[in-house]
Amino acid sequence: MEVQFAVAKISKYAISESGDTLEMIERPRGGISLVLVDGQRSGKSAKNISNVVARKAIQLLAEGVRDGAAARAAHDYLYTYRKGKVSATLNILSIDNDTKTFVISRNNEAPVIVYQPESGLYLLDEPSRSVGTHRNTKPVITEFPILPGSIIVVFTDGLRHAGTLSGNERYDPVAAMANMLADGVTSPRQIADTLLAEAVDRDNGRPRDDISVLVAAVTAPLPKNKVRRLDVQLPL
Repeated sequence: MEVQFAVAKISKYAISESGDTLEMIERPRGGISLVLVDGQRSGKSAKNISNVVARKAIQLLAEGVRDGAAARAAHDYLYTYRKGKVSATLNILSIDNDTKTFVISRNNEAPVIVYQPESGLYLLDEPSRSVGTHRNTKPVITEFPILPGSIIVVFTDGLRHAGTLSGNERYDPVAAMANMLADGVTSPRQIADTLLAEAVDRDNGRPRDDISVLVAAVTAPLPKNKVRRLDVQLPL
């Protein structure tokens, strides 16, 4: 099998720096973890917050700390660093090579969208708190096998709130995902780009919040090929 990733992100309109941070790290025993953080507010202050949380989580994951413990430590660090006065949402999406499973850690009110051929489309939406403001905050952890055809969509709240401050109908990423699946769209790049483009359009081309979309998809079994690839596009 092969797991493919795609990310699409944009900052709030008229703000030069996004308050969302995405980091990726190889796990010591194989596999990859992606950390997506949305700092409170927007711009440089939010970026500082999200960087603090993402760096702490990435550091611990690189040392072999389990996802749940890394998320709790990132919360404790932000809670201490900013005295419980600022918050951030935190999602960790991991491919664990030891167990051949996805591990999804949520400290985010926004759900994670999951599609599996046998189960269909569903949400990981158990109530979850952001990190940084409540002392005993813990992540919600979900783990399931890596199966061909699986798709996971992780996003910051700018995606699902698109349209609400622009006089338009609120964007529904779950409905959008269902429509793409009905049309046979399974490419993570196409899914990420479509969700972002539709959300920005709902905000009349001027995003009212930072928006980040992370998509992972599992392809059917391929001939043995150990080549890993990473493509990045960074407009300047």
